[in-house]
Amino acid sequence: MLRRIDLRDSVLDTLGLAAVLPRAALDVEGARARIAPVIDDVRARGGAALRDLAERFDGVRPEHLRVPAAALASALDDLDPEVRAALEIAIAHNRRGHEAQLPTERTTEIVPGGYVRQRWVPVRRVGLYVPGGLAVYPSSVVMNVVAAQVAGVEQLAVSSPPQAAFGGLPHPVILAACALLGVEEVYAVGGAQAVAMFAYGAAGEPGTADAEQVCEPVDVVTGPGNIYVAAAKRAVMGTVGIDAEAGTTEIAILADDTARPVDVAVDLISQAEHDPSAASVLVTDSPALADAVDAEIEARVPRTKHADRVRTALSGPQSGVVLVDDLDQGVAVCNAYAAEHLEIQTAAAAAVAGRIRNAGAIFVGPYSPVPLGDYLAGSNHILPTGGTAAFASGLSVMAYLKPVQVIEYGETALKELAAPLTTLATSEDLPAHAEAVNARFE
Repeated sequence: MLRRIDLRDSVLDTLGLAAVLPRAALDVEGARARIAPVIDDVRARGGAALRDLAERFDGVRPEHLRVPAAALASALDDLDPEVRAALEIAIAHNRRGHEAQLPTERTTEIVPGGYVRQRWVPVRRVGLYVPGGLAVYPSSVVMNVVAAQVAGVEQLAVSSPPQAAFGGLPHPVILAACALLGVEEVYAVGGAQAVAMFAYGAAGEPGTADAEQVCEPVDVVTGPGNIYVAAAKRAVMGTVGIDAEAGTTEIAILADDTARPVDVAVDLISQAEHDPSAASVLVTDSPALADAVDAEIEARVPRTKHADRVRTALSGPQSGVVLVDDLDQGVAVCNAYAAEHLEIQTAAAAAVAGRIRNAGAIFVGPYSPVPLGDYLAGSNHILPTGGTAAFASGLSVMAYLKPVQVIEYGETALKELAAPLTTLATSEDLPAHAEAVNARFE
């Protein structure tokens, strides 16, 4: 089922590897052109546009764009107790994991009497997107909200697509997760229009339940989504901050002959379950392992619930087996691929993981599968895709914090630096800069 790419005996640099590795075709710029009218419409018509777009894309015209408080409370009351208990574990683990990310403020004495203090200031208001579609993602509510809460954000707004099956509201488990986390501002808005609403705000539509202000603009937009959500985030970047362009999901597994074929196969299948466009890639120096994994996949896919979706993903051009000469080449391939999720299933897995530079998240050893990170590991599952892990990172508290430097010098400290400062200002032909210092001591 998985196509093979044989890189044994090949000598390719990073650029060459990137050209031959399996990758989902994502035309974000093309998608951006298609969603530009959507963004313009939301900017111009606010709530009226949001309702029209929901009817067009989601097949339902929401009565309420902002979810009523009673609907949030009811969703939590009706939540399956086992699901609630599992979400509470996820929240506790993620809160602990994100608290470890908080940076420490420091004050440094640069010269006697001259200090620079590094502050970390949370943004005031954020928009958190939770996708709908083929699956329900209360775990994405947890990942977005906990990181923002730990960072100290004052105002959190969550948006998720309206569902015709639930009267134009988001899925009730999404609403229950919001209520469990104390989020009161939730919107039944999906896709690119949700990103536009967060970035530019949206006034209410006269004569509706949302006649008053629907949504105020935010400072930062975060959360996963499809290519149109990624394109919308690119379009509004600069008006607001974004976390990353998180597109179609992907997994790479670096494995040698010590890996169990069944472990590799079920992990590739689990990622393919997300989406027909999901990427599942095995990198190995063991043809025997690749053969065994193929056999496991052939046996297991017909028995899985979403067999058609999984089969489409695994047989697509974005998935495959990459054969390499050895683990050194395997590490080079993984760094060139820069996977959203990278599993290391090799001998001395921790040491091999230490050689990985580019990955959204690294899962070490046979007992650290990607689904653990999706839910309960204490890490964040909102991660960079499409090779952007070469320069971007997963969602963390840092997405909601701004470093601000506070400079405080006394009279003596400034006077001691007046001469070299004057020299530099003069060399740049900015004499008023020097005068701003020297006038203080005339």
